[in-house]
Amino acid sequence: MSLNLYAATVPVFQRYLQQLRLILDLAQVHLLQQAQNSLSAAPARELEAQMLNARLAPDMLPLSSQVQVAGGFVLRAMAPLLGQPVPEFGDYPSSLAGLQQMLSDRMAFLAGLQPSQFQAEDEHRLIRSDAGQAQIELPAVDFALQFALPNFFFHLTCAYAILRQQGVPLSKQDFDGLHRWR
Repeated sequence: MSLNLYAATVPVFQRYLQQLRLILDLAQVHLLQQAQNSLSAAPARELEAQMLNARLAPDMLPLSSQVQVAGGFVLRAMAPLLGQPVPEFGDYPSSLAGLQQMLSDRMAFLAGLQPSQFQAEDEHRLIRSDAGQAQIELPAVDFALQFALPNFFFHLTCAYAILRQQGVPLSKQDFDGLHRWR
């Protein structure tokens, strides 16, 4: 049985990048409310910097990096699956707006991909990549399903958890857009 690499990756990345964009929108609203209600009169820019630098643990990446890495996995996954070199990630301002622009650019990249670009015979092509300090070599299907997507979701989940830790009122429905609790 053949796995459709396009269907297994592109719509998944698209859906969850959109959810990440919505989560960052909620973070922005939270920051504005926090700045308006702040007794310390901390400016919104300072509150944003604190949020972007927040970490789940001292040895983990901050929120801004978690979002950047999640967005980077779109390029790190899709380019090799297409047999192309990974494009430059780009330089974006260190702000929620900059992260939103990066996510928009990743969405545009994905929107330009077509199912016809993915060939069934490519499923078994070996893909080499860095995994931290390790070098991995996996068949394309395993690369997509066992490495790229799980890493994307790891960093997406860390970003979600950091924002929850920072008081942003998020729920599971904000994460996946499918659940409803109200």
